Amino acid sequence: MTRILIVCTGNTCRSPMAEAMLRKLAGDNGLPVEVRSAGVSAMNGLPISQHAAETLRKRGVPLPGASSSLTSAEAEWADWILTMTSGHKQAVIERFPAAAGKTYTLKEFSLNGDPAMDDIAEIDRLYAEWQLKRSLGQRLSEADLERLRELQLKLPDFDIADPYGGPPELYERCADEIFEALGRALGRLQKPD
Repeated sequence: MTRILIVCTGNTCRSPMAEAMLRKLAGDNGLPVEVRSAGVSAMNGLPISQHAAETLRKRGVPLPGASSSLTSAEAEWADWILTMTSGHKQAVIERFPAAAGKTYTLKEFSLNGDPAMDDIAEIDRLYAEWQLKRSLGQRLSEADLERLRELQLKLPDFDIADPYGGPPELYERCADEIFEALGRALGRLQKPD
């Protein structure tokens, strides 16, 4: 069984919608997947936002449980950690460097064989090296910093915008974006890595 942790900020909008939608998609497609979600700045026990809940209900998707804060136990549990933004991805890797090789934004993960994955892997390697050097009081070389900037400018935007506090239509657009990325990610989940 593949274990997937989906991460956003507060774990009341994007990541619980993605968790619930992936759970339903996996079930509908007979994929053995266990899905959880957490937030990099979440408070434990909060309900999913009202607009997010309504968005899921309209789609016939069962609601997930209450919010939870990202912990090392969850990061270790997951086979894949899928984040809603590049900032969330960086936060996960900063807190749990060992998770770098299994942490992607949802949109990155859904690329499934796209040539951009090589650039993403190089960015991840440089970023992990930078974090390690920072923890040792060292600096990344100017050449590596320049290469990191160059690669980041080359890639498309992999972020899913936060609908928090917005109107229901914003939640619908967010859910559409998540659903599209999850649909593409299913192909990768169906193939053994």
